[in-house]
Amino acid sequence: MLKIAIVGCGKIADAHASQIQRIKGCEIVGVCDREPLMARQLYERFPVKQYFGDLTELLGEAKPDVVHITTPPKSHFEIAQLCLERGCHVYVEKPFTLYEEEARRLIALANERKLKITAGHDDQFTHAARRMRTLVQNGFLGGAPVHMESYYCYELERSYAAALLGDKQHWVRRLPGKLLQNVISHGIARIAEYLTSESLEVIAHGFTSPLLKSLGESEIIDELRVIICEKEGTTAYFTFSSQMRPALHQFRVFGKENGVVLDRDHETVIKLRGKRFKSYLEKFLPPAVFSKQYIENLVSNVRAFLAKDFQSKSGMKYLIEGFYRSIVEDGPLPIPYREILLTARIMDAIFEQLNARQLPPRALPAVSIGSAEELRHESAAVHPLGSRPIRAVEGKARVVHLLEDISGGE
Repeated sequence: MLKIAIVGCGKIADAHASQIQRIKGCEIVGVCDREPLMARQLYERFPVKQYFGDLTELLGEAKPDVVHITTPPKSHFEIAQLCLERGCHVYVEKPFTLYEEEARRLIALANERKLKITAGHDDQFTHAARRMRTLVQNGFLGGAPVHMESYYCYELERSYAAALLGDKQHWVRRLPGKLLQNVISHGIARIAEYLTSESLEVIAHGFTSPLLKSLGESEIIDELRVIICEKEGTTAYFTFSSQMRPALHQFRVFGKENGVVLDRDHETVIKLRGKRFKSYLEKFLPPAVFSKQYIENLVSNVRAFLAKDFQSKSGMKYLIEGFYRSIVEDGPLPIPYREILLTARIMDAIFEQLNARQLPPRALPAVSIGSAEELRHESAAVHPLGSRPIRAVEGKARVVHLLEDISGGE
């Protein structure tokens, strides 16, 4: 019986507790929050053995095998580090850490202690996401992806925006990427899963929407467009928007032969035929083909619903279950460390560029990218976490080269 603990008892902790209790062979032995009332309310609403207001007490008394970290992102690294040092496997909610360097350190510590750690990218494990992954793995695209498009929208209602952004001390404002850092990792992780190279170019453009400007906000960026290019030629677009309607949560991947569209909101996977039908059949047959696919998706979703496996966080259950299985059976992790590090690396690049653009304008020479060795020496002086494989240069074009190889076990 795996002993599970949850640290951080806010809204997302409810989703974790709900999905954990659906998994056989585990029990929640304790929950913890620095505000004891938050820990107590979770304890009273779910089958939890104890609640704590101090993390060291939780680790010492409840002695969990696995700790779920559901606190604000700024605390993820320190809490995960302590839990690993105390011999616990760790599930960290997104975003995994604030910086790639922190992610590397946690993964290295987990490997050193022969423990496992994972990121809460549960959107990659919904029913539809798993169907899409099977298609790609079975060669439907006709090879590696040629191009990908990831859309991740966030409906920022006026009343919610006013309450959130009116608080100048809100923890979101203290994140390197502010609102974006707390939201976009799901959409970036989808792209990272299918990248084959660690040598990337990232170009990011972000701005504050008219809605937020009308509320007097100029610091929070809620519109983001990103281009990601691999050295081998694969490209990807990432779009984040609080204003675009419909508010899409889609992932599109195109290969040499065919393409696939995943719609998280509708829980559908649509196959795109690469070859055209002859003559006017191209106008008549595709609607029938798409209709058939949508009906097949409907049937699949209804079956999952009748089997009581169609909750909004069913992907979380599958990810948690896979993580626990990897611990018990000492098997492969559901999310390879390489993907976690690539996601963190791309997010670092995005925020470095956006933050550079918010500095006062100044004349700069043309973009230049140094050697990997030069970058290592320069980054140590620029970033408090030491060596980072990123260099952003401000100018008309801002290109970040990601040069250092990603390494880490699974």
